[in-house]
Amino acid sequence: MKKLLIRAEDKNRWERRTPLVPRDLALILEASGAQAFVEASDKRFFDMAQYASAGAASCTDMAAGDVILGVKEIPVDKILDNRTYLFFSHTIKGQKANMPLLQRILDSGSTLIDYEKITDDKGRRLIYFGPFAGDAGAIDILSLMGEHWAAKGIRTPFADVCRAHQYDSVKAAHGHLAEIGRAIQKDGLPPHLCPFTIGILGYGNVSGGAQQVFDCLPTRRIAAEEITGFVAEGRGDNRTVYVTVFKEQDLVGPVAPGSAFDLQEYVDHPERYESRFEPFLPSFTLLVNAVYWEKRYPKFVTWAGLKRLAQASPAIKLAGIADITCDTHGSVECNVKSTDSDMPAYRVDPATGTTSDGHLGDGIVLLAVDNLPCELPNDASTFFSNQLTPFVPALLKADYGSSLADSGLPPEIQKAVIVYNGKLTPDYEYLKDHLGK
Repeated sequence: MKKLLIRAEDKNRWERRTPLVPRDLALILEASGAQAFVEASDKRFFDMAQYASAGAASCTDMAAGDVILGVKEIPVDKILDNRTYLFFSHTIKGQKANMPLLQRILDSGSTLIDYEKITDDKGRRLIYFGPFAGDAGAIDILSLMGEHWAAKGIRTPFADVCRAHQYDSVKAAHGHLAEIGRAIQKDGLPPHLCPFTIGILGYGNVSGGAQQVFDCLPTRRIAAEEITGFVAEGRGDNRTVYVTVFKEQDLVGPVAPGSAFDLQEYVDHPERYESRFEPFLPSFTLLVNAVYWEKRYPKFVTWAGLKRLAQASPAIKLAGIADITCDTHGSVECNVKSTDSDMPAYRVDPATGTTSDGHLGDGIVLLAVDNLPCELPNDASTFFSNQLTPFVPALLKADYGSSLADSGLPPEIQKAVIVYNGKLTPDYEYLKDHLGK
């Protein structure tokens, strides 16, 4: 039986999550009889006393563990030899910044399992932080915009919204936002901000979290094909927030004239499609980007499109973007750098293609925090831990000296093994092309 270790997160001071909460760890240890260690941390949401009550011992490094669970990337110099690591490695796209980490894991003879690739037989992710990036992103963009408009002398109820990390839970945030929603119903929003429209790119778990936050307000859904006319004709009122959720067929169209949209073709051959999103830019007050994106897919908000938006009208409706997906220079091209919760946003000048730090002043406010779930550490950790727990006993019992196929690891886990005993597994051999660059 392998020894389990939960590492202390050290990417930034805001990372307070854990992959296993004490309650779930206690169930695992009771059922398996395994030993567990928890690396001491002065910022983890769950304290050492709670883990000690669950049966874990405290430690000051990772040496005691055979199977090491984390959340974010582990510093290269902390990787130990011949261990099994589970964390979000951010290597599967060949991310240049994390290739030294991947190389070190290879050199160490260790095994790397990435949560992002633990999927069922239909390719659906099984272990993730759920809707909480969407929750935090939606809360934060409302809070930032309230302060942004207040600095310009525009009073809105959003000035009373706290940052996500200032709420004890998502439930508490929802309760407060419901109060703000009632104020909007009673007093309305400033007429010149209306119709107050929010466009959400994507419809998965992250989008769902954002939608739940916005639905604490008095919302009404407007279909993508209707929103342009709705805004242009001045429809709507100042006591309603209008939300449009975009699916792939709303965002892109075939390059070939006369061709129909086909979702599977778009997934497999995105080069055959082009973005159709730019005409929507004038219609929204806020945008929330919650789509999965890779470089082979079209970009939706481009610098060129923003410049054309600025040239078309001196008074741009678009005031804020929450790029929850947060691929720098990605689907939202003006996201040129990720941020953290100390300074979560910067401003984009659509006319000049430049950015300025902070969310107060002229420009489009861009929220670009790349680990938003850490702002809701209790909810996010509990959700994640509940999903991970059923797999942990198999991770501890596996025979890592055998081939991957004979290791005893569940098939869902085997698909997520990027490195096995110091070698890239067949599904990830493409990463050789990215190492050493």
